[in-house]
Amino acid sequence: MERMDAMPGYGLIIGDKQLSSWSLRAWLLLRHFDLAFQEQVVRLDQPDTRQNILKFSPAARVPVLLAGDQAIWESLAIIEFIAEQHPDLAVWPRDPIQRAQARVMAAEMHSGFTALREELPFELQMHAPHGKPRRVVEDDIDRICDIWRQGRRQFGARGKFLFGDFSAADVMYAPVAVRFKHYGIALDDVCQGYVEAVFALPPLQEWLAAAALETPTSG
Repeated sequence: MERMDAMPGYGLIIGDKQLSSWSLRAWLLLRHFDLAFQEQVVRLDQPDTRQNILKFSPAARVPVLLAGDQAIWESLAIIEFIAEQHPDLAVWPRDPIQRAQARVMAAEMHSGFTALREELPFELQMHAPHGKPRRVVEDDIDRICDIWRQGRRQFGARGKFLFGDFSAADVMYAPVAVRFKHYGIALDDVCQGYVEAVFALPPLQEWLAAAALETPTSG
């Protein structure tokens, strides 16, 4: 495993910004909470992609957080590590009930919505007109919107995000907001307002601007 001992703060291995929704989650977490990190991009869908990621993680997947000689992969594990290392930051909601609900929402995003991922891929440089989604994709969209409405209704009154202030729950759903806008998914006012709040985040705008400038990936 390679080390980044000279880096300030953390190292973060990510995939192309135009393609890697999971990388966006870890990157957005660090940028929003103003944690110093050195970014390294591994081009995806290349003959040497797996070999290059294996230098940092035995799972051969991005993102990978490097903290000293430790490598942490999987977005939820990275979130929990950062929350434990920086208890002064409200990575999760402070209230224990809200924190439990935020973790439930994050875990459901982490493990579910396969149909949506397949039919609405995170491909930001691809022109994305889209017709009516398949029923199974509509079910995923409906469930995500239910989650967003629940968060906004029960916990989000004092801010613009799922639990009022931006938290790890929003980190997990930010790429979905990007997908919905990219593919022109029709949303109700509550969910559309949430998408606009996510898009107003300066770090997300920074990511999208960088994604637009990347060289298109070719296998």
